[in-house]
Amino acid sequence: NIDLLGYVMRIMIIMLAVTIISAAALITILLISITPTKDYSIDVDAMKDEQSLFVNARITLTNTGREPLTNIVIYYGNQNEVIKMINPGEKIYLSPPEGSRLDKVEVTANEGINVTKDYRKPIKLPGMIGS
Repeated sequence: NIDLLGYVMRIMIIMLAVTIISAAALITILLISITPTKDYSIDVDAMKDEQSLFVNARITLTNTGREPLTNIVIYYGNQNEVIKMINPGEKIYLSPPEGSRLDKVEVTANEGINVTKDYRKPIKLPGMIGS
């Protein structure tokens, strides 16, 4: 019985060590994946939701870099908008001006940023308003 108890304890210690090592590896991978790797980077999410009577459009800009972005210009096709600065991690929500083209949006910044995104359409689920 003593040998069996010692064997079970060794197995439990090995399992605990494997669990701790796995958790540490997972935490390390997560921290590396969420830490910005570039000084200057932006995420642009352009969405348009076509309803029966109107179109609801929005653009989300997120500074995903380590440094602030300056003089960000959002080109809506026939109109544009300027934002002085977006700090790292900051999100800005914009609505395109009335009469804007809603096929794509282009975003530039002083730091060499130039991103063009097509507007995406949200997934419509049965029973949801507008579907």
